[in-house]
Amino acid sequence: MAFRISVDTGGTFTDVVITDADGGIHIGKALTTYQRAFDGVSTAVEQVAGRLGLTVRELLADTSHFAYGTTRSTNAIVEKKTAVTALFTTAGFPDTLLLREGGRLGGAFSPREFEPPYVPRYLTFEITERIDSDGEVHVELDESSVLAAIESCKEHGVEAIGVSLLWSTVNAAHELSVERLLAEHLPEIPRTLSHQLNPVLREYRRTSSTVIDASLKPLMQAFLGTLSDDLVAAGFDGKLLISTSYGGSWPVARMADRPIYSVGSGPSMAPIAALHTGRTTLGQADPNVLVCDTGGTTFDVGLISDGTIHFSADTWLGQKWTGHITGTKSVDVRSIGAGGGSIISVDSSGLVRVGPESAGADPGPACYGRGGTLPTITDAALVLGYFDPIGFIGGTLSLDVEAARGALGPIAEALGTSVEHAARGALVIATQNIVSAVREMTISQGIDPRDLSIIAGGGASGVNIVQIARELGVTTVVLPKTAGALSAAGALNADLISDFTASAFTTTRSFDDVSAAAAIAQLAEQAEQFSAEIESLSPVSVTTQLSVDARYPGQVWELETPVSLRPDGTVDTGALEAAFHAHHQRVFQVNDPTQHVECLIWKLRVTAALDKPAVKSAPVATEAPEPVRTRPVLFAFEDAPETPVYDGGALGAGSTIHGPAIILEATTTLVVDPGATVVVAPTSDYVISTGSNDSLGAFAAHEGALV
Repeated sequence: MAFRISVDTGGTFTDVVITDADGGIHIGKALTTYQRAFDGVSTAVEQVAGRLGLTVRELLADTSHFAYGTTRSTNAIVEKKTAVTALFTTAGFPDTLLLREGGRLGGAFSPREFEPPYVPRYLTFEITERIDSDGEVHVELDESSVLAAIESCKEHGVEAIGVSLLWSTVNAAHELSVERLLAEHLPEIPRTLSHQLNPVLREYRRTSSTVIDASLKPLMQAFLGTLSDDLVAAGFDGKLLISTSYGGSWPVARMADRPIYSVGSGPSMAPIAALHTGRTTLGQADPNVLVCDTGGTTFDVGLISDGTIHFSADTWLGQKWTGHITGTKSVDVRSIGAGGGSIISVDSSGLVRVGPESAGADPGPACYGRGGTLPTITDAALVLGYFDPIGFIGGTLSLDVEAARGALGPIAEALGTSVEHAARGALVIATQNIVSAVREMTISQGIDPRDLSIIAGGGASGVNIVQIARELGVTTVVLPKTAGALSAAGALNADLISDFTASAFTTTRSFDDVSAAAAIAQLAEQAEQFSAEIESLSPVSVTTQLSVDARYPGQVWELETPVSLRPDGTVDTGALEAAFHAHHQRVFQVNDPTQHVECLIWKLRVTAALDKPAVKSAPVATEAPEPVRTRPVLFAFEDAPETPVYDGGALGAGSTIHGPAIILEATTTLVVDPGATVVVAPTSDYVISTGSNDSLGAFAAHEGALV
């Protein structure tokens, strides 16, 4: 088949990237449709199909792979639109979700408001049973307590159930017995068992992930089922893959069974695309990259160090410590409310605020002409001359300049200044919000952002990426040709990846080879099942990586440490200790090689590599680029009345453009600030040298600050 399709459905836009047999890349973008995902997907696919002289049905029928990422599950949690969910827990432990974990942002006396427990007390049922930390049954399971809980679930209209019993990671017998009773008395209700989903030691993380997963099952099973049916009805007969939160893909059935791994799945693909770009465009085998993905709703940032994507097990939904934690491993992508749709406001003290609220896709920014009246970053960028009113999203959406000015009018009036000056100030604030978040993420991990390159994506990324880079001291920025759909582009290069975990405590001082071997054997069995499940997807190769969560005695948190096996299959404890000491030094800048190491959770990552789409080189430019027109543009601290505007589609490899300039792409706009230089790479990506490190403080000196 000739085509591959990848999709990222965000809060504002649905991005589609399609590659053909020759390696050509085609991008479509449409406003997200919340009721039925395929409507937005179909609109974006239709844009590409029309350019190729095909119908949507013809294109889908000739498509081998369809990769899909979405924020649907994340949005459902934030908007509290998940299923009515019950929690079955060990008697005496009903407050696990209430107490959460310790931690406080902003100092010991800073005020904080906790989100209510993910499952309310009236839907939390205490099951009479108890297993101790050695896996011994301390209190036999009282099945009557389970049956009573089941009857209460029926009375309260429960739609999903999470089962998280104490020490089920060591002995799962009681959870399995509860599951048997649920299957008998509530067969139609989806359920999640904690020892199967997330067998970690910490009760809150295990329980939180269990109820979140259960609460998503009715929604995501219906959502993914409808999408699959719609694709088939539209002519698709290829392989449907769903993006996961840890940077890989899964078959639909596996994601429907464990939908918590769809939380954050869309943003997790941007670092995959950035890693590919770092290797191809920058020519770095192990790139050090800051990944910036600016959409309509959020600005997402991730890190790649020495060719390795950063992961985290601390993914919070809402404020850290006060929200809800997924408790599962995911690509470490931090989001702040600074997207193109972020709403601009003036607070009671007269200070300008940008976000975190967003106008979304419906009604969207005022300039979209869909009923929105609140001013957004997109409206500000349009007023300043960054966007082409008639060429937005490849000409599929016209922007109303007067509506944008009208929306910004009250902001300007409240500040006693002009609309243009208010728009400038809002963009400066949005940029500083982003810079602050990036500095916190990098410096807190001992990384100097000046040592990184930036790879930028998202429809709004080109608006202020040069200013962001200058503030951070970054000299090189790459805006991929697919920047307007970076996450969707990442899914084209994603492999089939799954992590498996097993609990077995031991120490390197007196290593228990038997328990470790049993845990590793359990992981190997799960890996074999996964390999059999994906065999029909024809992976090119399958590799495994064994690790363990380890710590020094007395430590609270663990570090994931690689594990080497001796020829006889036993764990090389010497190599394990050495790897842990080195990892501890990198993370905390201190270690203690005299200490032994405690091993808690064993992990096996299976990576099934898929064949990648071909890459097509850009034609070499034969003459200097010529602008299609000029227009006045108000940059952060400089006016450029005759700013040249270039058509990105007409630029060949080697084309060089000096700022100030605007480069129009079908799904994004690159704002080239004065002093910056852009060169088109052979991959068609834009490589930007930011030039002098002009501070945004110059804006304040130039016109008098609003910020």
